[in-house]
Parts: sequence; structure tokens; C-alpha cells
Amino acid sequence: MSEELPDSLIPYDEIVQEALRAVVGRVLGEVERSGGLPGSHHFYITFKTQAPGVDIPKRLVERFPDEMTIVLQNKYWDLKVSDQHFEVSLTFNQVAAHLYIPFAAITAFVDPAVNFALQFQVQTDALPEPHDEAENDGPVITNEDGSNVVSVDFGKKK
Repeated sequence: MSEELPDSLIPYDEIVQEALRAVVGRVLGEVERSGGLPGSHHFYITFKTQAPGVDIPKRLVERFPDEMTIVLQNKYWDLKVSDQHFEVSLTFNQVAAHLYIPFAAITAFVDPAVNFALQFQVQTDALPEPHDEAENDGPVITNEDGSNVVSVDFGKKK
């Protein structure tokens, strides 16, 4: 005999996701305050391009209809961070673009310099459409061994 656990009336999964996204906000806020990335730190930030509140150029939404990854390393400017979002300007194929990204739209945050990563589970009913790499003047992760990765996946009973 196995007893099933009752559904929680406390949204633990949402609370944890929100707390982990706050880590991203705090890190980006530190970079904004200090005026740049310390040492060899750099970030890969993956987000849903059509999530509520995301504001990016139409050409990027057309090229990345579901999700894209940006790199904050050498060529970025105008980083601004609030409690709910961040803004940054980058170049894509040598064309400048300003991005407004709510933290709720982020699906992954990686700092390969110290092998640190956060992954956020997003509930979707459809598989994402294939898309090209972002090509925003940054290196590509070629080896990810999974150490120091925090992955949160709370399955919901149906």
C-alpha cells in the first residue's frame, strides 16, 4: 500500500522559481552597480522571446520565435536592472538592439567562468520551433558537465 501525498495548497514551485530568478537579478544588479563584469565572469541568459513583458526588436522575434540566448561579456551597454526585469543593449550581426526582459521570462542563467548555472522549468504544451543561434558577439558553450547546476522541476499532478 502506498499513500499518495495530497496536493499542496502552498505554491512551493512558484516560490522557489521566483527566489532563483531573484539570484539572477541580484547578480545583474551587482554588475550594473560596479560598472562591468568582474574578472572573467560572463553570462549566458536564455529567455522566452514571446513571454509577457518581453520587448525585443521584431527581427529577433521573427528569427527566434520561442527562445533565445544572449551573452553578456564584452559588447553590451546600457545595463539597467529593476526588481522585475533587466534591460540591455547588444549587437546582433553588427546591428544594435535594446532588449527588455522580465525575470519571469528567463529559462536559464549560466556563468561558464565558474561553472555556475540555474535552469528554470517552463510549462509549455507545444515543443519550441527550431531556431538559429543568437550570434550576439559572444562565445559558445561547448562543454557543460553539469556541476554546480541547480535545476528545479516540480511535477504537477493532473
